[in-house]
Amino acid sequence: MKLKALLALLLCSFIGFSQSVNDYKAVIIPLKYDFIKTENQYRLATLTKSNLLKAGFQAFYTNEQIPAGFDRCELLYIDVKKDNAFLVTKLFIQFKDCYGKVIYTSETGKSREKDYEVAYKESLENAFVSVIALHYAYSGKSVSTVSSNVTQAAVPVTAVANTPIEEKPVANLSDPNLLYAQPTENGYQLIDKTPKVVMKLLKTSRPDSFIAIKDGIQGSLNAKDNQWYFEYYQNDKLVSEKVSVKF
Repeated sequence: MKLKALLALLLCSFIGFSQSVNDYKAVIIPLKYDFIKTENQYRLATLTKSNLLKAGFQAFYTNEQIPAGFDRCELLYIDVKKDNAFLVTKLFIQFKDCYGKVIYTSETGKSREKDYEVAYKESLENAFVSVIALHYAYSGKSVSTVSSNVTQAAVPVTAVANTPIEEKPVANLSDPNLLYAQPTENGYQLIDKTPKVVMKLLKTSRPDSFIAIKDGIQGSLNAKDNQWYFEYYQNDKLVSEKVSVKF
């Protein structure tokens, strides 16, 4: 069993390292990053898309209709992070897969400009220098198959370690309203097949309950009777909506 576990770990490592941005068809761009207050503030989403197009990627905002023929796991999800520094604005770019795994992290772009709009633009442009240097070209490989193999290979390792498996409601994959959970720093974001962010989840002390935010309404997402329910108060009455989620 130990030998099988070791082989599974090596297989996972090999598959993980073999993935690159070239294995993905397009990139999804959020309209808002964590360090800004409003959507497309300082035109950062616009700048992100123009630089992605310059680098050779197909790129879509989260609120855009994705053309037919794109599987959500054939897409990369871009995020721009701010690195806190004194008197210097530092930004770097991360590309993640549909499971939230980081596929590529750019070099850090820097600016000493005092005006935020100028500083963010300069830093983002500098960070994209390393992305453009990748000379992206879609390889035609199927990332969905690779991701599926990684999940299957990881199962024996969990069993050997005797780690209890967290039970969650089983998602109905044929449900047209199925939402997919993408990990974030504090929980998850749930996206539909578009893909569009539908709901944001914040972790609590319980694995079967999250603080949930949807369309400006804050409530909770709770597991009951092998189903997920978004619960919130409306006009002093408790509303409970069934939600199908694939974690």
